Amino acid sequence: MKSTFQSLQILPLHELDKLDDLITKKRLKKGDFLIQENQIAKEIVLIKSGALRSFYINTEGEEITNCITFENEFMTAFTSLITQQPTEENIQALFDTELEVISHDTIEQLYENSIHWQKVGRIIAQMQYISLEQRILSFQKLTGKERYETLSKNHPNYIKLIPLQYLASFLGVTPRHLSRIRKAVL
Repeated sequence: MKSTFQSLQILPLHELDKLDDLITKKRLKKGDFLIQENQIAKEIVLIKSGALRSFYINTEGEEITNCITFENEFMTAFTSLITQQPTEENIQALFDTELEVISHDTIEQLYENSIHWQKVGRIIAQMQYISLEQRILSFQKLTGKERYETLSKNHPNYIKLIPLQYLASFLGVTPRHLSRIRKAVL
């Protein structure tokens, strides 16, 4: 996480060094939850290895995958983290996953004590907004095949490992249609 914050080129060295005492490590086994529906997000994580899937249960009881997050990306139930209200989503490890964790309380303290950390928080919020907007636009402008090709290009190692039903849900296609897309792309 420290190197990710350092890459933003905002924090002075003395503020980066504070992170050594503030970041904890967490391991999730495949299938473990980072957070479940109705819990309140108390931390933000950076994925060091593995992948996390965010999903919700629709009115028919089906799991709908709305986000898959990979190495060197931040993840939390962002709305819950910001509002400190219970989340509607579940975040689960797709594989054994190593995380670096910083607590909500720590983030708030950093914001209170440093304009540099406020800027970091703003940039992370902007990155999350851009990512969300790109995902929405992909559903409005791209076909399922184009969404699959984009994901395959950006994360070729994971595309083969993500279970078909989760990947299909994430791409907004049926598992059967995803199988046809995979055959056409290969």
